[in-house]
Amino acid sequence: MGIKNKYSIWIKIVSIVIPVVVAILFGVKIDYELPIFLPPIYSSLNALTAVLLILALIAIKSKKIKLHQRLMQTCIALSLIFLLMYIAYHMTSASTVYGDINKDGVRDLQEKLEIGYALYIYLFILLSHILLSIALIPLVLISYVRAFQEEFTSHKKISKITFPIWLYVAVTGVVVYFMISPYYIH
Repeated sequence: MGIKNKYSIWIKIVSIVIPVVVAILFGVKIDYELPIFLPPIYSSLNALTAVLLILALIAIKSKKIKLHQRLMQTCIALSLIFLLMYIAYHMTSASTVYGDINKDGVRDLQEKLEIGYALYIYLFILLSHILLSIALIPLVLISYVRAFQEEFTSHKKISKITFPIWLYVAVTGVVVYFMISPYYIH
């Protein structure tokens, strides 16, 4: 088995295992109150990731390869930390209902009327964020492996797809946080 096949298999495994494990863990609730409120922290990680992605693009366009490499590795690390915090929060906290103005855990008809079409905008942004974050896993891994193997032509091709999706996921993570933050119970 060649190096490419070895990485290809692991990329496929990781790309399937992460979303499946996250979905399973969403069904697990732990009766434990975290000492800090995580959503603004992991939202900040998304914001920082977006900024670093842009700086990494500028670095590579300026031929600052080592800086680009360090920035991209930092983006991957931040994304992993985000994921761990996101899982920890959802395992230890009740789900927040968008538009639940009185914070009783239910969005009733009156609340639906008050938030209007904002619910559909929120749901579109959230759903696209989630679906693209799942699609992003193999894209980031393939991009990283191709750079690691110094296959820069193919790295550049896949990165032209990966970058805008990753930036969208990072930015929409912040947007989703700001849209739902008025409804958090903490």
